[in-house]
Amino acid sequence: MICVSIARGRHRHVIAEHRHVVEQGAKLVELRIDYLEGPANLKRLLADRPSPVVVTCRRERDGGKFKGDEATRLILLRTAVAEGADYVDLEEDVAASIPRYGKTKRIVSLHDFRRMPDDLEAIHARLATLDADIVKLAVMANQPHDNLRMLTLIQKSQIPTVGLCMGDIGTPSRILAGRYGAPFSFATFHHERTLAPGQLSYDQMTRIYHYEQINAETAIFAVIGDPVGHSLSPIIHNAAIAASGLNAVYLPFRVPREHLGRFIDEAPQFGIRGLSVTIPHKEAVMSKLTRVDAIARGIGAVNTVLFKDRDLIGYNTDEPGAMAALEEALAGDGTMPGDFNRLNALVLGSGGAAMALAYGMKRRGIDVAIAGRSAKPTEAMAERLHCRAIDWNDRHEVHADILVNCTPVGMHPNVDATPFDKEHLRATMLVFDTVYNPENTLLIKEARERGCTVVTGLEMFVRQAALQFKLFTGQEGPMQLMREELKRAIGPAKY
Repeated sequence: MICVSIARGRHRHVIAEHRHVVEQGAKLVELRIDYLEGPANLKRLLADRPSPVVVTCRRERDGGKFKGDEATRLILLRTAVAEGADYVDLEEDVAASIPRYGKTKRIVSLHDFRRMPDDLEAIHARLATLDADIVKLAVMANQPHDNLRMLTLIQKSQIPTVGLCMGDIGTPSRILAGRYGAPFSFATFHHERTLAPGQLSYDQMTRIYHYEQINAETAIFAVIGDPVGHSLSPIIHNAAIAASGLNAVYLPFRVPREHLGRFIDEAPQFGIRGLSVTIPHKEAVMSKLTRVDAIARGIGAVNTVLFKDRDLIGYNTDEPGAMAALEEALAGDGTMPGDFNRLNALVLGSGGAAMALAYGMKRRGIDVAIAGRSAKPTEAMAERLHCRAIDWNDRHEVHADILVNCTPVGMHPNVDATPFDKEHLRATMLVFDTVYNPENTLLIKEARERGCTVVTGLEMFVRQAALQFKLFTGQEGPMQLMREELKRAIGPAKY
């Protein structure tokens, strides 16, 4: 179950949002009366309520907005109990002063917005002794291991426990709480009105992650990186999972570089069966693997990891995904694989995507030149792949049949930038931009205006994700569905 937190300044807005979210399917709502601008009228808020409620009046030192004196706050909490609130949230130091009455259940809670306490288990045991029906712990996650520690505590607890790790590192704990036995997890009414760091909206919890369907048998897949909150992979992978009828979920795990090794070691304890790997871990993760496929080894980077028995197997789906899109576009122009050795390509950039594209084209006989904005990594890549390194300022002098942008130039929000001047685009060129947000970058728009054949980054992203999905699940990735979900997530305003 998901408890949706509503925090508005006026009673009528609280009541309206309560009814709205219940119409959307919510079964439990938290009324944050500390956000009300005037005196709280609990009788009004609780009368004819459309669902059970948790009444919370959080003081500022615990992350709330209540600015009155403590005596007034305690009166409000006692009033909530007297008026028959279904649950009341009480901090440890006041729990003893709010007596049990009627059918109101007591949530005894602790919030730490700085860290996960070393003595978390002892704190939990202490809260449980305060006549608690539910213990709630909300602490700041500073490393991925904090999620595992919290979820394990929930699972082992003899008393129902809501345990949440705050911050973007802690997001998985919010999504997996029910899988480990938490009576509910928290979500906000709207994604733009989060009440705690890392909190997801009710819509995100239900539409993207299908929280209510997650159970002890649910297979876990994840994307790891740092940062990772911007990733759209959870949207398209979870849509594919739902359409395929699989009992699985795909999560974002922010894993700082220094915690990568421990995270990989502990991943099976989360139930993780497969990982998408993004910056900055594509190369570093290889040292933790028992096997690496030939393409990933040739590129020197992994973007997919499978946990299979005792093996950790690394793959790279960027290369086959990108090359499938490129080959289809070339075929549309009448260029067949046998003609590839007569083509030359200019790759802009020297990062992971550039390596994958340059490696793939080189492997197919295309003559490749690389122009990066930093000379040393460009020269190192060119030497590894036996390509030509081009000074960034000389990129327009290369007469290329294929132009591939692997830089972030043109990515949202800097949509008015392009890495290649329009006047140097020729109608005979194929232009491939790996940026997918927006799909129609300025480079793609200008290439179309010049009559070029174009391949967008959205196509590469979807194809590599579909290949990952096949590796994860054994089923074909539903590319059209994934494509539609990605387009919807990017939104027309960003085109």
